Amino acid sequence: MPDPITAQAGVAEGAGTPLLAVEGLRTHFFTKAGTARAVDDVSFTLRRGEVMGLVGESGSGKSVTGFSIMGLVDPPGRVVGGRVLFEGKDLTQLDEESLRGLRGARIAMIFQDPMMTLNPVLRIDTQMIETIQAHERVDRETARQRARDALGRVGIAAADERLRAYPHQFSGGMRQRVAIAIALLNRPELIIADEPTTALDVTIQGQILHEVQSLCRETGTALIWITHDLSVVAGLADRVAVMYAGKIVEQGEVDAVLDRPRHPYTAGLIGSVPTQNRRGAPLAQIPGMTPSLFSLPPGCPFAPRCPRADSACAAMPETETLPDGRRLRCHHPHQEGGET
Repeated sequence: MPDPITAQAGVAEGAGTPLLAVEGLRTHFFTKAGTARAVDDVSFTLRRGEVMGLVGESGSGKSVTGFSIMGLVDPPGRVVGGRVLFEGKDLTQLDEESLRGLRGARIAMIFQDPMMTLNPVLRIDTQMIETIQAHERVDRETARQRARDALGRVGIAAADERLRAYPHQFSGGMRQRVAIAIALLNRPELIIADEPTTALDVTIQGQILHEVQSLCRETGTALIWITHDLSVVAGLADRVAVMYAGKIVEQGEVDAVLDRPRHPYTAGLIGSVPTQNRRGAPLAQIPGMTPSLFSLPPGCPFAPRCPRADSACAAMPETETLPDGRRLRCHHPHQEGGET
């Protein structure tokens, strides 16, 4: 484990240089029913030690974005355009062997279902030791000690006993902690977390969020946290990117975006959070349904649900950068300060 002071100094030194730069990423799925544009012209950057929340409704393309970065999109899906630059190297151009060398070592992913990470028939120690030895030449005892330390970092007591256990002997929350520990084993520079706490109770969720945030601060690891829960993003992330129908419609500093949303969709998401409602009043909601990715409307895909839409929205809005650094894709955004 790097010394926290050294790690934080490294974050400061590299603060201006993106660790990850996603440029115009497009991932489409080619099926008998047609072509689904699951990710369509997505761009963002991530610095070392930075936490970015990627939010949106189900089907907005959040998870496919994460899988595309990792090179885990399988047929009928395919990355058809754009670049994913990790320290300047385009991951979309690497062969499978090169990607395997990066996955689990320098880039790791935490899945919503921990059993996508854990093998049910192998003991935890076997899985963790193999994860380390797949990328480093270390003896088994050294690898075991690192596995023991990793379990301790995610709050698992009696690590020696837990290492000898099988996944079915853990609760759901404990399995997710093990999956997070495995993701951290090789001290990756980037972690992509795909709604890893959605199925957990609120207490366990809070503990894991606190642990992940602390680990990013201590080690300088960058994190993309994929979720539909704005309250999680508010407490965890430095920046937030809001996705709708395969596109990022608004992104910027988390406090600015959540306190003063400019895109009507972002405002609708925030307004539909139950705590935003007046006591006894019906829950606010965004009218209509998300469009099918097989038949997106022309122009802005949010226009059929947007109270501000007009004839200009028949053309796709370009992404513009606002004076506060926020990036926005909208013809008729809310004005700064929340005015209409």
